[in-house]
Amino acid sequence: MSVDNNDVDHQGASRGGGLTTGEVARRLGVAPTTVRSWDRRYGLGPTAHTGGRHRRWTAEDVARLERMCALTATGYPPAEAARLALDGVEPNVSPARTGPSPSRSEAGTRRSRAGTGFRLGDVRQECRGVARAALRLDTFALDGMLGAAIEEHGLVAAWTEVIMPTLQAVGRKWESSGERYVEVEHFLSWHVSCALRRYTPPAAADRARATTVLACVPGENHTLPLEVLTAALAERGLPVHMFGGALPVESLVAAVRRTGPLVVGLWAQSRTTASRPLAQHVAGIEWGVRGARRKPVVLTLGPGWAGQTVPGSPHPPGLAAAVAAVESVVLR
Repeated sequence: MSVDNNDVDHQGASRGGGLTTGEVARRLGVAPTTVRSWDRRYGLGPTAHTGGRHRRWTAEDVARLERMCALTATGYPPAEAARLALDGVEPNVSPARTGPSPSRSEAGTRRSRAGTGFRLGDVRQECRGVARAALRLDTFALDGMLGAAIEEHGLVAAWTEVIMPTLQAVGRKWESSGERYVEVEHFLSWHVSCALRRYTPPAAADRARATTVLACVPGENHTLPLEVLTAALAERGLPVHMFGGALPVESLVAAVRRTGPLVVGLWAQSRTTASRPLAQHVAGIEWGVRGARRKPVVLTLGPGWAGQTVPGSPHPPGLAAAVAAVESVVLR
């Protein structure tokens, strides 16, 4: 299920007297200590107390912090960004490269060349926090939010509804901005990979060699989708052999013959790397004693296989479908 970010922020801040500092931090993609520091140093705290020692943030309070995040992301020093955020300046401004800081009137009219906004669309609220943490190259916040998303939603839902939409938004930003933001995409991808490995259960027991082999086709190095599939299958107790990117044909064939898998998943991100003859060749590999030989079911995974039908080789449209396809073969 996905929700509109603006609705969540304002409705959530109005229910129960507002949001806690921890909830605000998760929405913004910063550490709670950062929110408290901005309150203490720059006066960006909640405008009212709800009684006792508890502090609650209203929609207006959160909007000020969002402006603070956007302004610092464009390059403003925190103190100047805080002043502009308190003045209600929207984050479509550019920091002064040299000389004195821009006046308030100039700041309100100059547009940002940095273009910090990510077009996330109708997604879970966590996506915005993950995108902002990646944009700031904030290791601590990013790791925390990725881990929390996986723990709360499970691997499949976290990937489908939080991680993948954010990766796609960052990719679109990079494509539309030349070579800027490449470091953001690499940074986010690396930390997603690390999070998946942290939450991947130990290897499942070899159920009568009922293994799955996963590999990128030759020339293909986009391993992240296979990493999440590996983690999701391991989460379900299904043994997996993962071989990563650009596995040569001879090595792929050798791996299949040595492990005797029931399923082989071949990932192709691009149509230029997807190879129907390769999939058919792997699907035709036999092993076992005479009279009881078997062949693997080959899954053609990834957008590169779109339009390239391989007879007998299913093409699951997404992560959940790929997991279900493996389970249907291995567990039957």
